[in-house]
Amino acid sequence: MDRQILRALQRDASLSQRGLADAVGLSQSACWRRLTAMREAGVIAGQTIRLDPAAVGLGLTVFMMIRTRHHSAAWLALFRRTIGNIPNVIDFYRIAGDYDYMFKVVAEDMNDFDRVYRQIIDKVELDAVTSYITMEAIADHRDLPI
Repeated sequence: MDRQILRALQRDASLSQRGLADAVGLSQSACWRRLTAMREAGVIAGQTIRLDPAAVGLGLTVFMMIRTRHHSAAWLALFRRTIGNIPNVIDFYRIAGDYDYMFKVVAEDMNDFDRVYRQIIDKVELDAVTSYITMEAIADHRDLPI
């Protein structure tokens, strides 16, 4: 039942309590108890809306791959702080493989992306930076397969 609730919320988080209960075949109170328990357990981490990046002037999406020779706690703290202070970086991962970090940047255009790129390289010493400019989002913000 919890998975049904989560699937319904992933499709439409704006459902009213009544609408959600009806969608999964529970009473409102039973549905509310399950929702509350999942929030308290951290299963539901928040509630947001999805925006169309192009509609709000952020039509360029870039994936940046970063390699570094530095792995000290001090370097990592500076790097995380630098990236965390750039609102255009919307996803940020430490990864395994040829690169150490990957992040997703949204920008108005190439000049705006270059501004973001310079913010990063001006503040943190990096070994290599590779950027992949997207041409089309085929599947973006997909629901978790629960």
